[in-house]
Amino acid sequence: MKNPTKYFGNELKYVKKVLNSENWSATSGSWNRTLEIEFAKKVGVKYAIAMNSGTATLHCALKALGVGEGDEVITPALTVIMDTTSIFHANAIPVYCDVNPNTLCLDPEDLKKKITKKTKAIITVSLYGMPPDYDKIKEAACGIPIIEDNAQSLFNLYEERTIGAFGVFASYSFENTKLLSCGEGGILVTDNETLAREARKIAGHGFKNLQADEGRTRLNQDIFQDPNYKRHDIVGWNYRLSEVCAAVAMGQLEQSEKLEQLRIDSASIFLDVMKKYSVFEYQETEDYFYTHAYYTLGVKYQNEKYGIPWQKFRSSYIKNGGDGIYGAWAVPYKEPVIESKQYSSLLNSYKDLNLADSVCPVAEKIQPTIMQFKTNYRDLKLAKEKAKMLETTIKELF
Repeated sequence: MKNPTKYFGNELKYVKKVLNSENWSATSGSWNRTLEIEFAKKVGVKYAIAMNSGTATLHCALKALGVGEGDEVITPALTVIMDTTSIFHANAIPVYCDVNPNTLCLDPEDLKKKITKKTKAIITVSLYGMPPDYDKIKEAACGIPIIEDNAQSLFNLYEERTIGAFGVFASYSFENTKLLSCGEGGILVTDNETLAREARKIAGHGFKNLQADEGRTRLNQDIFQDPNYKRHDIVGWNYRLSEVCAAVAMGQLEQSEKLEQLRIDSASIFLDVMKKYSVFEYQETEDYFYTHAYYTLGVKYQNEKYGIPWQKFRSSYIKNGGDGIYGAWAVPYKEPVIESKQYSSLLNSYKDLNLADSVCPVAEKIQPTIMQFKTNYRDLKLAKEKAKMLETTIKELF
């Protein structure tokens, strides 16, 4: 059985509209603006800025907050390297915070220990679609700006509120594997008009006429085409999202509830099988109310308990017809780019920085045990087939 396409809405219709128009650029087109308005409504915030990646959104958030050389930014020790590299893009220093063993998200207690006078921002991550404990994190932060990295979430809840409005910024990814995707892309949201305008300008070449709620730069041709017109008043980057990608993302946004529910339902099918056995530990907590987006179904495999290697379980599952199981990314400071101090060439202030000396024992212990099971099934019959193959594998090995 083949997995149906994720683009089952108006994506193609909207792309054709872009191709049949003369406005293919975010500087003059309307699809970016439509996407931003509708996405902000879904989250429940005032402003959204579409960009070309979820890494660009993080970089712009940090720069808009004034983060710069010598500043520290706290980030979880169990996440992708892009949280670290976005901090490098801002010329700041990543400080790794350990994770809660139940949620796998940033641990508020360790956060208290990692905050210093140099801490200028905190990045939280909704890992695999699980929201962190925002209340305790905000209490520990004592006013330090929080940036939500929600690349692996969408419109799920924390304490009855849609995530995305707990930090001063929230960042989302539209990369191909994400819950809402257009191949490559991202969006940054905030309730703060000043920060929204600054982030948009940073993402748009520093055009001075960009506003918190407006990304088009050529609205008044008489002004824009005048030879005396001065365009740029800050240093910015080109992080704009193309109109084609914005049109695809808009088509996806219209189907976002269905796309998210399919992931949740797929995860539930796998969990029904897993919970018959004691092979896995699950990402959960009773400390706060939440809904899980299940970007993937991340579980801790009890290989030490049973003595069957991670790799053997995966190969057996594939042999029985299952999809591949993904491991968790290495803890960022264990990646070669950090261990070899590649970052030291970026700034003089990095030369004596030894990020590989970071210690987050919970993240280091958990990372090798994690198995990520696919949830991006658009036909639940296929999810049920793969779950049966998982049960067959468990019965064979245990």
